[in-house]
Parts: sequence; structure tokens; C-alpha cells
Amino acid sequence: MTEQTDTKIPAQAEEAVVSETAEAPETAATPEAPAAAETERAPETAATPEATEAPAAPAARRPSKRVLWAVARWTAAVVVCGGLGAGTALGITSMERTDVPGLATENDGRWAYPKLSLPALPQDVPRPYTDGNEGEVHYADLRKLLLPAPAGATVDPKLNGGWVSVDEYLSQYDKDAGVALKQALDESALRHIAARGWTTPDGTTTRIHLVRFTSVAFAEDFKDNALDAGSSDGHHPNGVGAAVIDDSTLDIRVPFNVLYGFEETKPYGPEQTRWVHIQAGDTLALITQSRKGGALTVPFQQTVALQNQLLG
Repeated sequence: MTEQTDTKIPAQAEEAVVSETAEAPETAATPEAPAAAETERAPETAATPEATEAPAAPAARRPSKRVLWAVARWTAAVVVCGGLGAGTALGITSMERTDVPGLATENDGRWAYPKLSLPALPQDVPRPYTDGNEGEVHYADLRKLLLPAPAGATVDPKLNGGWVSVDEYLSQYDKDAGVALKQALDESALRHIAARGWTTPDGTTTRIHLVRFTSVAFAEDFKDNALDAGSSDGHHPNGVGAAVIDDSTLDIRVPFNVLYGFEETKPYGPEQTRWVHIQAGDTLALITQSRKGGALTVPFQQTVALQNQLLG
């Protein structure tokens, strides 16, 4: 907030406020005034039988030096204050809102993502959740449905938005889950996996994997029976111990998509991890965020919400 300074009138200026006035001598008008005086009145003065000529006004007194000096000082003060006020107004109007004290928009922790848009589809191909697409298939290039990295982030060269192997995807989970999950993927109609990862300046590491099956039935079976994605006792990301449901993700909803969010509980060592599983038709997403000292809520919610919308 801007500081306000009380402006006090100097003692000399307060004295100058009181003007020096001279009282005019009182002259009594008498009804017995000579008749000749009536003929000498100014023509614009209304004549009445009782009116008499007003006495001549005394000569005007010259203002004292004290009054003149006070007026000069007040004039100078007005000019200076006016100039300062105009300069301040011009300075504020030429500044950005975030530069004006008291009007700045406080950073709430969100990341600056590029403008997002859905990729174009081949001609006459429906989007998921529309009539004629009972398998809820994403016909768009899966790599173009990946959320891009935010401004200032360093992209992982191994997870740069392209295709990745099954082994790379399974490395995101604890090793005990690897064998069972790989067998489940071999028995399902897996099509391909795309991934992107980055690290922001605050040390948060984000990984997004999109796994696409041939239909919603295969994706749902892998999510429920292999991953047990809806339970905090299901398969956790690699290195994660105990976990609970992440309440911050409960209100992140996109029609027809299913989302399960979790956060690692203490003691979690140097880093804490948050993650979600999103099922969007034939595609299953895994989003993880890890950060030393604790994964932050706001960027996690933002990342999950945006990726969820791209899949919806």
C-alpha cells in the first residue's frame, strides 16, 4: 500500500490566512439632509424621500508587506503542489498495474503455460464421447494431447513429448509392480505411449505419461484391475511410501473423465510426490510431481486440470 503523509500548514502560513481588514467609519444618515444633495445623487441610485447622500468612501489602504509576502508564499505553494500532483498522476497512469504499490497482483503460484488448443482431427472422425464413437477413442495424435511445459521449465530430453517404450512407462512405478503391470499390458490391446517431463526453477519435477488402448474397455480394465488406481493401497510411483487421497484434486472435473489423486504422507524423505491417474476414454494418464521439501498444491492442481481438459 502507498504511504500517506499528513500535510501540515506551516505556522507562518496559518498567520497569513487571517487577512488584515480596516473598518470604515460609520456615518449616520439623517432625514433632514439638504434638498440640494438629492440633485447630486448618481442617476442609477433609486431616489426615496428619506434617502440622503452617502458619505465619500475613505481612500483605499495599500496592503501591508506582510500580506503581500503571505500571498506570494501561498501562490508558490499551490504551483509546487500542483506540479507534484500532475507528475504523480502521470507516473501512475504510465505504469503497469503490477508496478503500482497496493494494486499489484500477487503471484498465487500458478505456472505460465502456453495458450492451449485441441489438435485437429482427420476428416469425418469423431471426438471421444460423441455419437458414433462408442469405443471413446482419441483419434488425434496422442503426442499433441500432451500438456506443454510451462515458461522457464527445463524439458527432460528423454521425455520431450514423443513416443516412449513400455519399460520407460513402467519405470515410473515401484519395482514390485513392474512384472505384474507388464504382463497386464501384454495381455491388453495397448496401442502406444507418449510422455513429456520438465523441471521448473523451484525444483518441481513433473512427468506426464499418456497410455492409449484400443478402446475404453481395455483402458478401464488396466486402471481398475492392474493398477488399482482408485485406492491409496494401489501401485504407487517409484519411491513413494504411504499415501492418502489428495483432496485438492477432488473438484478437478471434466465430463466423462475419471480422476484419482493422491499425495505421499510423512515421513517422505527429501522429496514429496503427488500423482493422479486420469481415465479419458481409451487413454490412461499418469501425472506425477515431486519436489524437495514438499510438492506444491497450486501448480499440481493447475497441471492436472489442464491435462484433464486436453483429454476431455
